Amino acid sequence: MLAAALALADEHGVEELTMRNLGRALGVEAMSLYNHIANKSELLDGLVDIVFGEIDLDCAEGDWKKAMRRRAVSARDVLARHRWAVGLMESRVHPGPANLRHHDSVLRCLREAGFPLAMAAHAYSLLDSYIYGFALQQAGLPFDTGEQAARVAETVMRQFQSGEYRYLTEIATRHVMKRGYSYAREFEFGLNLILDGLERHLEPE
Repeated sequence: MLAAALALADEHGVEELTMRNLGRALGVEAMSLYNHIANKSELLDGLVDIVFGEIDLDCAEGDWKKAMRRRAVSARDVLARHRWAVGLMESRVHPGPANLRHHDSVLRCLREAGFPLAMAAHAYSLLDSYIYGFALQQAGLPFDTGEQAARVAETVMRQFQSGEYRYLTEIATRHVMKRGYSYAREFEFGLNLILDGLERHLEPE
């Protein structure tokens, strides 16, 4: 049932994830679903837990920056596959085991690296704000590839006179419209700034 619900949310958005639509996708009456799940909130708990389970996080090597970078990039990629999940990841009051393991593992990685308790909390909040914020912004962009971004930039530029909006024109023609442009690279740049900044708050050994 959760697999069908996940596919429905991925294809049509969480707004279309109703018991009626899920029952239709499974070929059963909607009321029969309540034999397996209490309500939509419980269904969302399960889906969010699946999403958390897809995020890569391994701090076994002891390199906190490498682990946090891998986790951040993985989370961004997972949320690009499940765009409906961006606003729900931290909203569950009945988190599942994958959700809890993920949060505990991130905190363990930060604490064992030497971050004081309060700084570990700050670091986690900062990283998640950046990851979720970027994922939300990326989900709302009117393009997915560099080629699409270039076409969007051309369309926008046709709406104003040559010489207007000098700096928008500059970034479009000399950055966005260049071959090989990828908005996803902006994520790595910002992530590195954050991780380098957090490193300065490690307690000396």
